[in-house]
Amino acid sequence: MTPGVTLQEALALPTFRRAAPDVVAGRSGLDRPIRWVHATERPDVGALLRPGDLLLTMGTGLPPDEDSAGLVAFVDDLVEVDSAGLVVELGRRWGSAVPAALVEACEHHGLPLVVLGQETRFAALAQEIGERVVDQQLTELREAQRVHETFTELSFSEAGPAEILQAVQRLAAGPVVVENAQHRPLDYLPGPADVGGFLDGWPARSRRVEVAGRTGWDAGNGWLVTRLGTAEQAWGRLVIGSPAAPSQRLVAVAERAAAALALHRLHDRDRGTLMRRTHLELVAGLTDDPDSEESIRRCELAGFPVRRRTFVGVVVRPRVDGASPADLDEVAATVVRAAHGLRLPALVCEVERDLRVLVSLARSADAEDLVDRVAARVLAHHDVVMAAGRWVSERTGIARTLTEAGQVADAAPHSRREADPVVHRLADLHLRGLLGLFGEDDRLRLFVERELAPLKRHDRADGSRTDLLAALRALLLHPASKTEAAASLHLSRAAFYDRLARIESLLDADLDDPDVRVSLHVALLADELSDDVSGPGGK
Repeated sequence: MTPGVTLQEALALPTFRRAAPDVVAGRSGLDRPIRWVHATERPDVGALLRPGDLLLTMGTGLPPDEDSAGLVAFVDDLVEVDSAGLVVELGRRWGSAVPAALVEACEHHGLPLVVLGQETRFAALAQEIGERVVDQQLTELREAQRVHETFTELSFSEAGPAEILQAVQRLAAGPVVVENAQHRPLDYLPGPADVGGFLDGWPARSRRVEVAGRTGWDAGNGWLVTRLGTAEQAWGRLVIGSPAAPSQRLVAVAERAAAALALHRLHDRDRGTLMRRTHLELVAGLTDDPDSEESIRRCELAGFPVRRRTFVGVVVRPRVDGASPADLDEVAATVVRAAHGLRLPALVCEVERDLRVLVSLARSADAEDLVDRVAARVLAHHDVVMAAGRWVSERTGIARTLTEAGQVADAAPHSRREADPVVHRLADLHLRGLLGLFGEDDRLRLFVERELAPLKRHDRADGSRTDLLAALRALLLHPASKTEAAASLHLSRAAFYDRLARIESLLDADLDDPDVRVSLHVALLADELSDDVSGPGGK
């Protein structure tokens, strides 16, 4: 329904006040907006009305007082067309009160029934209300034009998310939040009257909010929620604080903002893809021929200084064990924003579903600290592995730092652990790092096969009844207590000891021998690294 003046507001107009209005039924419906005003004495007026129309009558054409059913049917017709209310002037048909049947029917349906104690010209009432309705409709049209012009200008200027959200905040005069598909707030702008706490408990509250269709209002939280993306591939939601039911204008603001964010995302991906292709060419040039004047010139033109600089290679790899692996395009955009925010020149390119990042720093800069700061900004939004090679001070070392970063990413644990550093480096990985440097070396593969093959054959033949590799791993991870090792597998001590005996028998080895334990531990780590590399997301 087109917003207009409500019946409550109409009762305060001068012409209405002079008519001595009295609301005798349906007071709960006084906040309904009036679309237009009709005056008639026809009893079958329902066929002429539209939703939101207000009916003025003296009652001369309505059914007789004793025809209660006819009066109720008349009210039913008004309710069926969603009339804004019924206004009856006393005097011509009814002297001091309208029939009880009419009052009861209006009260039953919540249809406002107003009686006028003084004679008035219906034309004057209709004109005064109509002028207010038209004024409000013109205001709505002007506001709609303002919304249209604002977002059209943003589209032409290819505005970013920050500018789009600032426009929403200004037009909505309320807090604005963009959340991702996991209900984590990505951007937040407070409203003018925001006293804090709008984001308190956000993920849990947001998960409980479901709206039908693209846009909907959640009265409990006072949120106007708009989906970002398609129903099949929604990547987030836009939320505008709206304690009261939103107007059509506010809904338009939300949906135009969602369209602008989607358009920016599309342009950003296109720009990001082109940028990564260009950066890949630059990285390839620096690694293949670091002293090439052409490569140096192209890097300088791209804003990536290479003379008298320190370089660090970084690999960013989305984790594949989570419920929803990070989108590489989004990760790349975040890496670019993070580096730009720290004024850190970086080349970002995609290689075999990894992001390879080459960072250029002044020789006086703290390389590890700056890379850690970039990583912290990325990890705040994405579940990824960040691995860095050692810094190099010459262009000839660029290939080495990038290669080392990839080796560290291969050796890093594939599941997140509380003790993990922000950025994995070779020095943090100890034995895993050493094994990672071997890569797919045949000698390491043969060593693993020699140490573990009997246990793997047993586990494959035995199915799920016993898992000797798991028992061995538990023993090595709990070297000081076999009781703790058994508990980690939810086994009794007797069952665990039985599995250890089987392992010793199959390997013909003493598990209490330190050399045997070290050898098996190395084999298990190397086997895990091989699985990580050959599994999803591996090389």
